[in-house]
Amino acid sequence: MKKEDILHLEKLMNFLSLYFLKKNNWEDVTKTEWSYIVTELNDLITSDQDERGIKKEADILGSNYLYEHLIINKLKKYQQNENAALSKPNLAKLTLIVKVLGYSSYIDFINSNTESFNFNDLKIEMNNTKQNTVLLDRLVGCWYSYNRNLPDNPLQAREDRIWRSAMEIYKSETSGEYFIERSGGDHHKYFGKVTAYSDYIFIIMNSNTFIRQRHFISRIKDIHEKLKNPEYKLHELHFISTCISFNQEPIALFEIFRKADRKNFVPDSISFPIDSDEIPDSIVKQLEDTEANRIDYK
Repeated sequence: MKKEDILHLEKLMNFLSLYFLKKNNWEDVTKTEWSYIVTELNDLITSDQDERGIKKEADILGSNYLYEHLIINKLKKYQQNENAALSKPNLAKLTLIVKVLGYSSYIDFINSNTESFNFNDLKIEMNNTKQNTVLLDRLVGCWYSYNRNLPDNPLQAREDRIWRSAMEIYKSETSGEYFIERSGGDHHKYFGKVTAYSDYIFIIMNSNTFIRQRHFISRIKDIHEKLKNPEYKLHELHFISTCISFNQEPIALFEIFRKADRKNFVPDSISFPIDSDEIPDSIVKQLEDTEANRIDYK
C-alpha cells in the first residue's frame, strides 16, 4: 500500500468512527466497538438487499473484519513501520461498506468525504521564532484565490487557466493553530496550515484527492507599523506558490488572495477567461507577466 492508500483508509475508518460512535479518530475506538460497527453495517447491508428484492444471502462482513484486517494489519502496522509491505484491502468489501452509507463506490467516498482533513501531516516549524499572531488574526476570514499554472514555454500563456476559488482561513479552537480550507472543482479541495513570522506569511497545503503538497510564501512590507493603525484593512495578499507537477518537475504558481464579503461568499470554484470583467485589471496585469512570476529552479 502507498501512503495515499493509507490516508484513504484512515479517512474511511475515521468516518465510521464519527458516523457510528461520534468519535473523531479511529485510534479512539476499541475492539469491541469495532465489532459493534460491523454489526450495524451488516444490518444496513441486509436491509439494503431486502429492499432491492435480492433473494440470495447477503455478503456480510466478518465480526472482526474492521479491527483485525484494517486496523491491526493495515493502519497499526503502517504506524509502526512506514516501509512495511502491506497488501491493499479488498476493494469490493470497502465499496460494500460505503455503498450502504450512501456512496456509489469507494472512489466516490474518497472524493466526496471532505468534512475532515489530515492536518497532522502538514508541519511548519521555525525554531526559536515567535509567531506574528496579530497578523494571523487579520488573515482569519473568507477569501477568493486567483491562480495560474505557468507553462514551460511563455508563448503558451494564452492557453493558461485563471481560477477563482473560494476559501477560508480560521483559528482552531482546540490547538490554536491557523488552518485554511479551499474549494476546487469536481470534489477537489485543498486544506492546510498558515503561520506568520515578522513580515512573512507561510502556508503549506495538501489536497483531499492526492498527495502533492504546495508551499506558499508572501511578505507584507512594514506590516508591524501598519497593524498599529486600528483602521488598517488587509484586503489583498500576493503569494508565490511551489509544488511538484505530475511529471515530478517543480513548477511555480502566482497566487492572489482577495478578501471576500461573507454575505456573497461562494464555496465553489469558478473558471474565468483572462479577459473576464470579474478579474481586476491589476491582477490580470500581474498574471500576464510570466517572466516576473516564474521561479528559476535550474
